[in-house]
Amino acid sequence: MPPSPVSQDDLVRLRRTLHAEPEVGLDLPDTQRALLRELEGLPLEIVPGRRCSSITAVLRATDRAAADVPAVLLRADMDALPVSEPAGEEFASRRAGAMHACGHDLHMTMLVGAARMLCERRAELAGDVVLMFQPGEEGWGGASIMIEEGVLDAAGPRVSAAFGMHVMTGDRRPARFGFRHGTAMAGASALTATIRGCGGHGSAPHLASDPVTTAAETVLALQSAVTREFDVLDPVVVTVGSLHAGTKRNIIPDDARFEATVRCFSPEARDRAAEILPALTAGVAAAHRQRAEVEYVHEFPPLVNDDAETRAALAAAETLFDPAAIEVLPRPKTASEDFAEVLERVPGTFVFVDATPAAGSEYNHSPRAVYDEAVLADGARLYAEFALHRLRMLREPSPAAES
Repeated sequence: MPPSPVSQDDLVRLRRTLHAEPEVGLDLPDTQRALLRELEGLPLEIVPGRRCSSITAVLRATDRAAADVPAVLLRADMDALPVSEPAGEEFASRRAGAMHACGHDLHMTMLVGAARMLCERRAELAGDVVLMFQPGEEGWGGASIMIEEGVLDAAGPRVSAAFGMHVMTGDRRPARFGFRHGTAMAGASALTATIRGCGGHGSAPHLASDPVTTAAETVLALQSAVTREFDVLDPVVVTVGSLHAGTKRNIIPDDARFEATVRCFSPEARDRAAEILPALTAGVAAAHRQRAEVEYVHEFPPLVNDDAETRAALAAAETLFDPAAIEVLPRPKTASEDFAEVLERVPGTFVFVDATPAAGSEYNHSPRAVYDEAVLADGARLYAEFALHRLRMLREPSPAAES
């Protein structure tokens, strides 16, 4: 029997409330308060975060006969992006320079909906459910903070499985829900370099040591390294998204600085990139008798779905949706997600939800990204059904175990 429906109108109301008041980073007090209001009155054990505005909520099974009641985790991220949303929609962001451009407002809404469904069907739970409302997904390390504060052990024993979802827009798929076995998203690292040269007059570069040309050469060298230092079947993506130098066209500056994001799909490629790319950056600078100060930081590991948990999620989806709404994705995504930190510690899976409106949209993170709110109820149902289905599997002995 599928989870009880929730009111689509109620979910849309909550999503639009959250969308209009976005907050960036780890400190999201208004978002946290809004979610706590929505969870008020439900039979949940709620613990707010200490170092960030997270919420951990535990729903206990009513049947506590078993000595080792299993638990599963459902996760939604909470933070917005430092993006300015154009005026237009009546529920557009009311906060300058902040927007839910990545759809986290939908994730929170779906998980609140799932919490209500699961509370209604609490007697059917074969174990406990941990609800993980996480701030700081967009590069702030929120998952690691919640893990350090005990979210994986909030029910008592460590959760046996974890499940998360992400809405996508502007890249329409043939099916609403996309599942993937194995590596589903890239790991991310950050390369930051400052090239130290010697400033001078733009008309006499031979009397200076120009860091701008060195930085430009380094950017191109990084692109060559991607094709010559790494296995084409285990790819690496390097994008320099920020490059700054100088104050005026006829002044050679002392310094030039750039920042790059590095995406990898395996620990081996991640480790090799950390060795090769900083050395290359320093080497290009040295070839021009300059110095490079390089910082290389691992941000997120590759997100790797567990095969058994992915099969369980697929089975849950198949009880709810037409087969045409479900697909197994042939390739991973080059975006990254700090839910990977959870999946490094417990088996789980991460599902992609196509929320592209019929009229189309720009891609996630664009100030013109829009999302189809029709996914809200289905997303809530899938969260809830995964918990119900997976807990039954954990409590019921498998035929192999019985034999």
